[in-house]
Amino acid sequence: MTSRKRSALAKQTAAFKAGLGGMDDVFAREEERRRTQDLEHDAAVRRKACESKNRYRSRTEAEEAIAACADHGTRGLHSYRCPYCNGWHLTSKPRRDE
Repeated sequence: MTSRKRSALAKQTAAFKAGLGGMDDVFAREEERRRTQDLEHDAAVRRKACESKNRYRSRTEAEEAIAACADHGTRGLHSYRCPYCNGWHLTSKPRRDE
C-alpha cells in the first residue's frame, strides 16, 4: 500500500525512476536509433544504386558502352541519369516509357 503523503509519493516515484535504469530518455534514444538507421539505409541504397556501378560522364559515353556490350552479346541494356551523382549508369531493367 502506498502512502498518501506527497513527500513519500515523491520518494517512491524517484525510486521507481531510478530502478528503470535511465528509461526517462527512452524517446531520445529511440529517435537517435531511428536517425542512425535511416542514415545507414540511405548509404546502402546509394551504394547499390550508384557507387557500385560504372559511371559515364555523358549519355553518349553510356550509349557507346551499351554498343560495346552488344558487340559482346549482352543485349537489352539502357542508360539512365543517376540522381545521386548526375552521371550516367547502365541497367538491364526495361525503360518506364516502354
